[in-house]
Amino acid sequence: MSDTSFFGVRQLWRPGILFAATLVLAACSRPAPVEEPVRAVKVMTVRLGGLQATQEFSGEVRPRIESRLGFRVAGKLVSREVELGQRVRAGQVLARLDPQDYRLAADAAQAQLGAAVTNRDLAAADFKRFKELREQNFISGAELERREAALKAAQAQVDQAQAQLTAQRNQGAYTSLVADAPGVVTAVEAETGQVVSAGQPVVRVAQDGARDAVFAVPEDKLTLMRQGSAVEVSVWPGQTQLAGRVRELSASADPVTRTYQVKVALEGRQLPPLGATVTVQPKVRSEERNSAIKLPTSALRQDGQATAVWVLDTKSMTVLSQPVQIATADGNEAVVAAGLQEGQQVVIAGVHVLSPGQKVTLYREKAASALASPPQTAVGASLGTVAPVPGK
Repeated sequence: MSDTSFFGVRQLWRPGILFAATLVLAACSRPAPVEEPVRAVKVMTVRLGGLQATQEFSGEVRPRIESRLGFRVAGKLVSREVELGQRVRAGQVLARLDPQDYRLAADAAQAQLGAAVTNRDLAAADFKRFKELREQNFISGAELERREAALKAAQAQVDQAQAQLTAQRNQGAYTSLVADAPGVVTAVEAETGQVVSAGQPVVRVAQDGARDAVFAVPEDKLTLMRQGSAVEVSVWPGQTQLAGRVRELSASADPVTRTYQVKVALEGRQLPPLGATVTVQPKVRSEERNSAIKLPTSALRQDGQATAVWVLDTKSMTVLSQPVQIATADGNEAVVAAGLQEGQQVVIAGVHVLSPGQKVTLYREKAASALASPPQTAVGASLGTVAPVPGK
């Protein structure tokens, strides 16, 4: 090989070596950091706003008196005369037990009464005869007193047998369950063929008359409900307005929901039907109405164990995390008890995609405008070929 060819080979290898070295250096160098995008956010300025004058509670219309009726004696249920939702009148038979055993007991008491009457009549005859003998001085006074005591004992046995017969007859009458007052059957708790004990509920009857709106309130709203305070009741869906007054307030909270049950006596001629849904609005005194900072729930986020919001720093256009304390809810907004000051700007949308110190811009809605498209030059099928212009 000549020197000229060898020199040509060396000239070809030099660019390849330089290119390989460039690749190695590029692989070892650190990649440039990706810039965090600047997000557009919606903000609101913190202002003091008035709280709603009233609170609404959802409730249900219930009867003032709802009786769970049961038999006063035990036995087998042989018939049930009413169905769920049926209206009943006072004295109407609701259900019956098998009365056979009670009839036999009444017959036995009747027989005991007959035997007692016979013994009483015999003792009375003996007393009459011995009384005549005493008048003739044929017997002593002590003997007459014994006959008189026997007559009184026989009379007591008659009275006892009579009372037992009356009790047995009452027991037989108790095998028929009757309604105490007119109303509506709201529940059936026993069926035909079932053996029930004395006092076991069989039928539940809501008596006609006064009705209540029953609802539950949390502990922090319990001060709005006072015994005898006036409330406004709206009946859904007709939105009929009724006046009411707090009649009963539970003394202890429900062990599961930790709420207090309130009963409001409804006033008016046309009361809503049983089971109707109502909303109750207590009439709050004017001095109880005050102002507070309110935020939409979309502005809140969970930061560890605390509730926080993003506060905008207008100088650096960055967001800072600010813990807040929520007092209660006012409609669809949260009432802030502490953590914010009037005039601060709080992010109210997109709070879950932000990070502390992140730069942001203010979101502004742009009105859509229709732009006319300019005429385009026709392009031929072949790339880079311009269609011929007529006349050229």
